[in-house]
Amino acid sequence: MSSSTSLTVRALLLDMDGTLVDSDAAVARIWREWAEGHGLDPEAVMSIVHGRQGYATMAELLPDRPMAENHAENAAMLARETADTEGVVPIPGAPAFLASLARLPHALVTSADAALTRARMAAAGLPEPATRITAECVGASKPDPEGFLKGAAGLGFAPEECVAFEDSEAGIRAARAAGMAVVGVGPRARSLGPDLHVDDLRAITVTEAEPGWIRVTAAAL
Repeated sequence: MSSSTSLTVRALLLDMDGTLVDSDAAVARIWREWAEGHGLDPEAVMSIVHGRQGYATMAELLPDRPMAENHAENAAMLARETADTEGVVPIPGAPAFLASLARLPHALVTSADAALTRARMAAAGLPEPATRITAECVGASKPDPEGFLKGAAGLGFAPEECVAFEDSEAGIRAARAAGMAVVGVGPRARSLGPDLHVDDLRAITVTEAEPGWIRVTAAAL
């Protein structure tokens, strides 16, 4: 037997890594090496790295280090991540999902910078939404809501009229703080209390409801 649950919204705000793009292999390669270089437990690092900008992860793990060093090392990490796209692939269902949004209001809200966003979306064979909020657009990393608030404003909608698609704790906390409903994607999101949860984007259907509104349906088998 199958069942489905839906939300009705005016716009969609989409995280990238873990939501549209499976970059876990690349993230693990780079951040595990970073952890070992700093004498940290790689598993502990990987438990918090997803969804936030690198400097914010560094600040949490190395609280006594000057923030300027975190920003400098983050810039170097971003360059390495941009060059390393081995194993970067689309989340199942992402191509059809994005195609279904072509005429609907949607934006990308990612903790990656613009160069990394271009590299990973291209490696996954996915088109970039016209409206993009990248690391350069905000002064604070997820779980701060700034990115999602700017994404909603960029599309011309109130935050409560939007739904965020997210995979990580930091991302879901950011969307909640912005006042948005959340569709959780993948295993990391399952236990984090999203309004809807799907294993991947093959379970999502997006259709126009009444004029100006969008119905997002998550089907479960």
